[in-house]
Amino acid sequence: MSKNPSDQLDIEAMANFEFFKRFKRLRLFEPSVGVLGFFFVTVCVICCFFYLDYRAWAKGFLFPDQEGFTRLQIKGSSEGPKVEFLGENGEMCDVFEGDWVWDENYPLYESKDCRFLDEGFRCSENGRPDLFYTKWRWQPKDCNLPRFDAKLMLEKLRNKRLVFIGDSIGRNQWESLLCMLSSAVPNSESIYEVNGSPITKHKGFLVFKFKDFNCTVEYYRSPFLVLQSRPPVGAPQKVKTTLKLDQMDWNSVRWRDADVLVLNTGHWWNYEKTVRGGCYFQEGAKVKMDMTVEHAYHRSIETVVHWIHNELNSSKTQVFFRSYAPVHFRGGDWRTGGNCHLETLPELGSSLVPSNIWVQFKIANAVLSEHINTSEVKKIEVLNVTSMTSQRKDGHSSLYYLGPDEGPAPIHRQDCSHWCLPGVPDTWNEVLYALFLKREANRFYNSSE
Repeated sequence: MSKNPSDQLDIEAMANFEFFKRFKRLRLFEPSVGVLGFFFVTVCVICCFFYLDYRAWAKGFLFPDQEGFTRLQIKGSSEGPKVEFLGENGEMCDVFEGDWVWDENYPLYESKDCRFLDEGFRCSENGRPDLFYTKWRWQPKDCNLPRFDAKLMLEKLRNKRLVFIGDSIGRNQWESLLCMLSSAVPNSESIYEVNGSPITKHKGFLVFKFKDFNCTVEYYRSPFLVLQSRPPVGAPQKVKTTLKLDQMDWNSVRWRDADVLVLNTGHWWNYEKTVRGGCYFQEGAKVKMDMTVEHAYHRSIETVVHWIHNELNSSKTQVFFRSYAPVHFRGGDWRTGGNCHLETLPELGSSLVPSNIWVQFKIANAVLSEHINTSEVKKIEVLNVTSMTSQRKDGHSSLYYLGPDEGPAPIHRQDCSHWCLPGVPDTWNEVLYALFLKREANRFYNSSE
């Protein structure tokens, strides 16, 4: 029995009507679907950007690879072949003028493999999530530095003393070199502190011996280089200690016979570390109550220069003075919540460090310039790391200096003065290595004439 045709038409009409209603609802929400789709795609793109392997991204899109700048031109960089610094045409090259370039062959060592580091410098082990700061190599504008060869440097140091003197930034550099050199020594037990002193939190001096090479790499804590002592009799009560600007640190008698000296000072030459704490300046028997920190620092550098001239044998001792390494606190200083923990890349091409931070560099440079034509300065080679280091706002310990068991430091107690290792101080030592080899080569050439 067949169905009524009118009923069949009603059913079809109802079906069409339902479809039409659904279609209208779909059109009603169509703009929202589009917005949601656009939002979803945008989130996916952003997530993919952060998920990408940074090293591959850096190599292919933004950062120069080991061979040179092919994709990013930075002010001060130059293309074309470069001479070798240790070659015959390398004499005119200023190794301190150049750029930071990305290099997949870095770092030169891993902190977990070096037992000579303070906990405060082991940033990756202390929770720092990125390793970008370990991948930058210094490329001089007009020449190539020699690749660091730990075995060769140890051979050159055989039966010699290499001595670092200065503040905790100098210690940063000293520990860096210990790690760099020890990477060439299979038996780590053959490297030891001669007095059995632990490396962590030790405040006096440390002497590490490389037994197989009969050489020592030493550190002496002397943040001012000149003598800090009790005030003279009759000094005002607010004078707790004085810096004797015309006398070297008592430990200077231990430095005189070194074969290589690396001096640094600067970070303690400020009002907070001196006058605010009752440390005033003294010349002869008189305390200079009105002397500024800048003038006192100038006088101390003069004393260091005279000491080098009068006390050291320039035919034996090679002297380096490392210039001031800038800090990178933002929004305050170490006491007032200054920070640097969000910095993950260098300031390529220029530096945002305020010019007033450079005062120590300018003072030391002025003193050396005053003596530029005298035999006193000719005995000193300046490790002029200030400019190159000013670009490395990404390399500080920031929150990651308390140790692996403590976790990151409070956000308002950051360290934007000291450096993660491996990191920026390795570069200072690579330049030190190049200058050291150049001096050794010239010494050999002169002795064979």
